[in-house]
Amino acid sequence: MNASWTRLLKSAYRREPITSFVVTVGVVDAAIGSIGASGSLLAFGLGTAGVAMALRWWQIYRTGAEQPAPAPEYYLPPQSSRPQLPVLNLSKKNPPY
Repeated sequence: MNASWTRLLKSAYRREPITSFVVTVGVVDAAIGSIGASGSLLAFGLGTAGVAMALRWWQIYRTGAEQPAPAPEYYLPPQSSRPQLPVLNLSKKNPPY
């Protein structure tokens, strides 16, 4: 169980470091508030963690719903705007110098 929590926390901190930090601060505040019998610190910690998770969920939901697939961007046109050059043949009458 301990290894799975460690793996879960590491992956969360790699993907979203700011959100994970705010959630961790909220959970620590809630733990300190529950141990020290301080209801206001407990409520503040739970509120902080809850708001951080709700905002992150809202960001994921919003970006997934609004983003259509981007159209490909071409740097060159599909056909050249210049006419094709004529083929050069070496004439046998004039040898190169």
